[in-house]
Amino acid sequence: MIKSLWVKFLILLFSVSIIALSAAFILRELMIRDFREYLEGEGEDRVYWITADLETSYAASGRWNNDEIRRDAVWALMLGFEIRLLNKQGVLITNTDRALRSLPPLIHQRIEELSALQGTRDTGQFIPYPLFLRGEEIGRLEIRFLLPKREQVFVERSNTFLFAALGVLGGIAVLLSVVFSSRLTRPLKKMASVATFISEGDLSKRVDVTTRDELGRLSQAFNQIATALQTQELLRRKLIANVAHELRTPLTAIQGEIEGMMDGLIATGKEQLQSLYEEADRLRKMLDGMEELTQAQASRLTLRKRRLELKPFLENILERFARPAVEKGVAVLFDCKDGVTAHADPDRLSQIVINLVSNALKAVETNGTVTVAAARSGQEAILEIRDNGTGIRQEDIPFIFERFYTASSGGLGLGLAIVRELIDAHGGTITVTSTQGVGSVFSVRLPD
Repeated sequence: MIKSLWVKFLILLFSVSIIALSAAFILRELMIRDFREYLEGEGEDRVYWITADLETSYAASGRWNNDEIRRDAVWALMLGFEIRLLNKQGVLITNTDRALRSLPPLIHQRIEELSALQGTRDTGQFIPYPLFLRGEEIGRLEIRFLLPKREQVFVERSNTFLFAALGVLGGIAVLLSVVFSSRLTRPLKKMASVATFISEGDLSKRVDVTTRDELGRLSQAFNQIATALQTQELLRRKLIANVAHELRTPLTAIQGEIEGMMDGLIATGKEQLQSLYEEADRLRKMLDGMEELTQAQASRLTLRKRRLELKPFLENILERFARPAVEKGVAVLFDCKDGVTAHADPDRLSQIVINLVSNALKAVETNGTVTVAAARSGQEAILEIRDNGTGIRQEDIPFIFERFYTASSGGLGLGLAIVRELIDAHGGTITVTSTQGVGSVFSVRLPD
């Protein structure tokens, strides 16, 4: 159970809540301590007032005046002290109880109500304060600090408020911990469930994206991966169908002609052998295309880049297309200034240009044009292959660089996949803009 991510999140959030609530207890203790230290400081000042008043009273008459000391005892009670006054021989002169009993009943009751005693501190001890007159001890005042009702009410109310707040906030914290841990782990659980379906072959499952945070972006990325896998699976199935169809045609033709020769129905002349050769060549080209794709995927490990001057390099490649272009009635235009260079593997770059120009020638009709242009932009070399041919449907553009995807009949859909793999190996990019019936522009950017 502890291995569950939900439980781990819950424990984490609950631990944070406990720490926060514990901090509230610590803060409360510090506040109460400071409050009591403040009261003790105030009490020490009041003790000084009482002792000073008693010493002054004694100095005025040279003895202890019962009326005055009873007044001082009542005054001390009002200030929050219980006192005992002893002479210098240690004999008790008066205390708080005697002073109160000496008062008239009505005043006695009033004083008790005003003093609002609640009890003594836990120690219950009297603290002695010697009394002096001109350096000679005249007696001793013993004082016990009382706990005024105001202080106790403050402490009790603070305790009540704190525990109520901790109960409410603690409950809310636990509830939020459960809710948020569940919300945080829900998308992950869904992804795990969808991943299980995908691993079992159901590529149609997706994760619902309900947030825009990191988990939402993770869900989107997960869905994109699932979509890519589904697309690749569809392309794989299409490849199998295409390969089966493309291989069946030449194999059927070869098998039929051989059977005819074996049965004596077809002569074994040069013309028949030439037909067999052409069909075998078709098979070889299909296998070569698949091999080229494999090599293109591994090309990033075998690139031999060097500085190329593009004008003579491209002119040499375009010479190969001169005859096919003339036979089809297509004009091949070239636009590149002297000194334009690129940092690339010449063999791989040649593959890229040949594939793109071949596709452009296939796309244009008689009297069409194919333009090859090269230029520099900052630290990049830019190649453009433009044509005014049939163009590409907008719904096909996102998939034309996928392997085995073909937008037209015939072919295995490997040419542009090979081009993209080779450009990726160079660290470059390829983009396409196309309008059906108007033409296409393929732009290749190769960094230095």
